[in-house]
Amino acid sequence: MPLSDAKVKNAKPKDKAYKLADSGGLYLQVTPSGGKLWRVAYRYNRKQRTHAIGKYPIFSLLEAREARDGLKKLLALGEDPALVKKLEKAAKIEQTENTFKAVTIEWHTARKHRWSKSHAERNLGMCSNNLFPFLGDLPIGSITAPLLLKCLRKVEARGSLYSAHRTLQLSGQVFAYAIATGRADRNPAHDLKGALPPASSNHLAAITEPEEVGKLLIALDQYKGTEVVRAALKLAPLFFVRPGELRHAEWNEIDWKNAEWRIPAEKMKMREPHIVPLCTQAIEVLENLHPITQRSKYVFPSERSAKRPMSENAVLYAMRNMGIDNKTMTGHGFRAMARTILDEVLGVRPDFIEHQLAHAVRDANGRAYNRTSHLPARKKMMQQWADYLDTLRVQALNGNVIPINQKTS
Repeated sequence: MPLSDAKVKNAKPKDKAYKLADSGGLYLQVTPSGGKLWRVAYRYNRKQRTHAIGKYPIFSLLEAREARDGLKKLLALGEDPALVKKLEKAAKIEQTENTFKAVTIEWHTARKHRWSKSHAERNLGMCSNNLFPFLGDLPIGSITAPLLLKCLRKVEARGSLYSAHRTLQLSGQVFAYAIATGRADRNPAHDLKGALPPASSNHLAAITEPEEVGKLLIALDQYKGTEVVRAALKLAPLFFVRPGELRHAEWNEIDWKNAEWRIPAEKMKMREPHIVPLCTQAIEVLENLHPITQRSKYVFPSERSAKRPMSENAVLYAMRNMGIDNKTMTGHGFRAMARTILDEVLGVRPDFIEHQLAHAVRDANGRAYNRTSHLPARKKMMQQWADYLDTLRVQALNGNVIPINQKTS
């Protein structure tokens, strides 16, 4: 006798699991814990099999019967319901794993060990903010060039043309990975060459004239924000490291005895450990900051949480608040400033400068210098650089900046 809604609803658990038969092989299995499971018994290739439909009341009696009838149609067509179910499940898994977001995260996971922590965070953040909201849930193989361009136009409309170009570059790498792993047949990013207006180079703006550097230093000294950001502004020109390396500095990396900041490889763009010699001016700034932030592992902790470093835009926003726009100076600009003046004004050997910038410097035999290469000379250079900045600061206050040409062997 076929089941009724009332009989299904009122079925009570027993010490052992039991079945309530409906018709056409459909039955309800009631477990000792009170679970009610729809099943269909059928034969395929002369073998008895069972097909699981789902739980009651998620599947009502009517829905269970519809699922049974669908299974009967497959059998009538000579198809194996178990195989069809496996294929459908595999298709759903494949669809989930092949979304643009899933492939991007997979690509990022496979690549991030090659990047510094800040660079990895920045790449994923750009994808998360600029691509995932519009493309994240789409199968990566279905994304066309016009669809990607529409997404990039939204970034461009925010006035972030550089970000739009960088986002296009990252998406191209993701699509290339998808092609290599069999999830896409075409890279739509390649079809967008020339579709965006040329990006301005202002994001790398730097002050390199000694007179203007002196004025900049005075402005940085007069910043009225938090002590953490004030310290970062004082140390940025002294260290001339990448902004991400500066904000991720940790107290346990500071070697007070040897007056060195030892940055581990995983934080560096080139994935090589790096040493920043600490001039006396930098040590003074760090000693004044240490009592304030020593409870955090970070030298420059976030104002919101000591467990995180300060925002990647903290120094940049501080400069903007002081009226220093992006056409004049950026966080990366301190590197160009030091590189230019150390070479053209102070006459420091270019290889000393390049190594301190953590570039891929090689010797005459093509071997990469290690982190301690020319360290005594670099320590001398860093102190000379800090002293010269002090000179520019004083001369700017007196309105009398005179470039000097002090050669260093």
